Amino acid sequence: MRVPRSTVQPAHPAVRRFAAAAGVTGAGAVAAGFGLAGPAGAAAAAAGVALAAALALRGLADYPHDRLGLCNLVTLARAGIVAALAAGLARPGGLADEPALAWGVVAAAALGLALDGLDGWLARRAALVSDFGARFDMEVDAALAATLCALAILSGKAGLWLLPLGFLRYAWVLAGGVLPWLSGPLPDRFSRKAVCVVQIAVLIALLAPVVVPPGSTLLAAAATAALVWSFALDARYRRVRG
Repeated sequence: MRVPRSTVQPAHPAVRRFAAAAGVTGAGAVAAGFGLAGPAGAAAAAAGVALAAALALRGLADYPHDRLGLCNLVTLARAGIVAALAAGLARPGGLADEPALAWGVVAAAALGLALDGLDGWLARRAALVSDFGARFDMEVDAALAATLCALAILSGKAGLWLLPLGFLRYAWVLAGGVLPWLSGPLPDRFSRKAVCVVQIAVLIALLAPVVVPPGSTLLAAAATAALVWSFALDARYRRVRG
């Protein structure tokens, strides 16, 4: 059946620009993934970028600005870095006994962390602050932590007890489905942001060839304790107001 012209809704300008930028980011991530772990790494990187782009494009439906802005492109670039890092999970044994690759991963992850504060600053400077941008940034942070955590475990830097350091945020989301009072809004808290930076910085450090047990164990345990403390503060806040 022919659809009347008046019912056809044009795509949001930001959606078109984001899709084009995601294609370029995906190509770079796939190339990096291939260099890290061959065809399996390329496939992992492609899947990561595709998932990030699909989720982001859904969020852009309610994006309030006509311009996508450099801020969201920086966050997209960070998502590409995470996808490329995920290619390391396709290597048996992760980065163990591969110091050159490990240092490359550390450098790429450090770049991803360094860019973390830039996207928010760019958004404020260009008056492009949005719920989409904040959520996109948060999800990239969570994916970066999860990827680094999985790489550290696969590379023998720590045991499965390290999982909370990379996946506690996802556990919080799942718990919110069972305990609805956990799902409410949280106030800005400097200590939460500081712990997040420490969390990712420690996960990056764990992948450095020079960081080995028992030093890596102590470092990871301290960061995990700080993260659990931060989530406990948020849980108490939501419990009181839930």
